Amino acid sequence: MPRQLGDLEDAVMTRVWQWNRPVTVREVLEDLQQERSIAYTTVMTVMDNLHQKGWVRREVDGRAYRYTAVSTRAAYSAALMNEAWSQSDNPAAALVAFFGMMSAEQREALQDAVRMVSPNLTETTLGPNAETTTGNPAEPTAGAAGDDAPTDDATPESGR
Repeated sequence: MPRQLGDLEDAVMTRVWQWNRPVTVREVLEDLQQERSIAYTTVMTVMDNLHQKGWVRREVDGRAYRYTAVSTRAAYSAALMNEAWSQSDNPAAALVAFFGMMSAEQREALQDAVRMVSPNLTETTLGPNAETTTGNPAEPTAGAAGDDAPTDDATPESGR
């Protein structure tokens, strides 16, 4: 499912993801019409295509369908990044180039994400702006990745 959505597909899926509830073609149409002139049949076709591609599921509701997203926008974005990265002949170089394009805010979000999946990583592995704690006052400070040195459990970290 990681193929990139077209512009209109993305506009439709954005509403489905934002509303986070079953939606009708009419609801999406009315919202899209605030930004552009678009026909009911166009939105209906796009939503049917999204259903055929597996992006949304649908249930009959009277004479209409109600559409629900199959996955989150975050999962969609992650799948696109993974697809692009897996197509590189040099994944490490691709990551370095990608990180070089990131804003300070994006790098901070990346550091937060890395801490979530690997809470024991430290400044040594993430760079000078990384925090060296897990943010959990009950846990001792961890050493660098792969460092088996004991930690001082007697002094808990201060929480933020």
